[in-house]
Amino acid sequence: MSESIKELQPKEVWSYFSELCAIPRGSKKEEKVIAYMKAFGESLGLETIVEDIGNVIIKKDATPGMENRKVTVLQGHIDMVHQKNSDVSFDFDKDGIKTQIVDGWVTAEGTTLGADNGIGVSSAMAILASKDIPHPPLEALFTIDEETGMTGAINLSPDNLTGKVLLNLDSEEDDELTIGCAGGVNTTANMKYPEDKLKGKYTGYELTVKGLKGGHSGIDIHLGRGNANKILNRFLYNAEKGTKMRLASIDGGGLRNAIPREAKATFAIPKKKIKKFAKKFNERRAEILDEYKHIEPEMLIELREVKTPKKVMSEGTQNRLTGAVAAIFNGVYRMTPDIPGLVETSSNLARVLAKKGKLAIQSLQRSSIESGKLDVVNTIKAALNPLGANISNDSDYPGWPPATDSDILKVMQQTYENLFGEQPKVSACHAGLECGIIGKQYPEMDMISFGPEIRNPHSPDEKINIESVGKFWTLLLEVLKNIPEDLES
Repeated sequence: MSESIKELQPKEVWSYFSELCAIPRGSKKEEKVIAYMKAFGESLGLETIVEDIGNVIIKKDATPGMENRKVTVLQGHIDMVHQKNSDVSFDFDKDGIKTQIVDGWVTAEGTTLGADNGIGVSSAMAILASKDIPHPPLEALFTIDEETGMTGAINLSPDNLTGKVLLNLDSEEDDELTIGCAGGVNTTANMKYPEDKLKGKYTGYELTVKGLKGGHSGIDIHLGRGNANKILNRFLYNAEKGTKMRLASIDGGGLRNAIPREAKATFAIPKKKIKKFAKKFNERRAEILDEYKHIEPEMLIELREVKTPKKVMSEGTQNRLTGAVAAIFNGVYRMTPDIPGLVETSSNLARVLAKKGKLAIQSLQRSSIESGKLDVVNTIKAALNPLGANISNDSDYPGWPPATDSDILKVMQQTYENLFGEQPKVSACHAGLECGIIGKQYPEMDMISFGPEIRNPHSPDEKINIESVGKFWTLLLEVLKNIPEDLES
């Protein structure tokens, strides 16, 4: 791991971020980072609580003269999305993220960086460790598993926090204040399917779609980027018509909250149909590359001959699977009528895995309104029903309704304007922040989300702007000075 980021300003933030980058901390595998955060809090002599689910809470008294201010929660999540380029050798369970500085940005070498939400966590840590930063009474809440299930927030104890203001440090535009977000739910289809022994004269092929931009399945869903699962299926759905293609396996996509960047399939073509298949493949490949030339200029669609598979999916299953994937809705389902340019409801076909008689299809639906979320979930289920698979929903979490009359919003707007000479944007986002879930446990808590400029989260192209981190840090410290008095205490 490059140590050069430790010398960036603000040094106290980047130093802690460098330490976080050295710790494997994928969602649902946070044991090492939980231990690190616990040791950090205890080393400062601060009250440190590790909840049964794994959330870490560290409390710090106010600096002298600020004891009567509202108790303020600094909140971020300690897990990160694990994504890497296929040509990169990297073990997320063992290796530390290798950071690099490129043209004013910090990024990683072929993997996700973890600035989402490592930089927010590092900022809270720097404040907890400081001896000269003015602040009100603080409760730092570090949640687990935000990226794959919001498990930490959902299982947050209702007894360990007393804060009346929550600053969520998990937004990705340095000129925006976020006051609302979408809720989400996972839809999964699982089934076993029969396989046939391949008989006759066939040639085996592997088809790969790769080089797509991917990105955050909420924030980036409106950009029209290619979904590798859907693009791959366009070949499979058409290849079986007239060429007698027999499908052996599919391995596409990855995490539910990441737009799929890569997908591949193994199949067999009757030798007498190879010329016809090749003609159809080349035509469709040219069409798709032309279709996406401005959005996905690095997309690669590669076909290579491989060992002919001995077993293939039954024809009935194959037909139902490719038909279902073709029918599954993916992308923006509806724009909100209330905020121009904001996605209201969407769906991401995140994972298609079929191998050795077992099939799994995973997707994530998001919406800022519960009725919209239910509608798009039913749309996905309707496409999956012909498969005869077991369809389930889990990790259902609520949205965060915008509060335009929030007291902390007014404080932050004025603070931002005083510092930077302009008004910040106030918006909601089409992503899953933990504020809505935390708000169910602590309904009286006044919440807002902000952060530095992060690009391409949930992909190996993730990067964070160095200058923007300084801006975010300046705003955070000034807001802490301006937290109002607690008139009820």
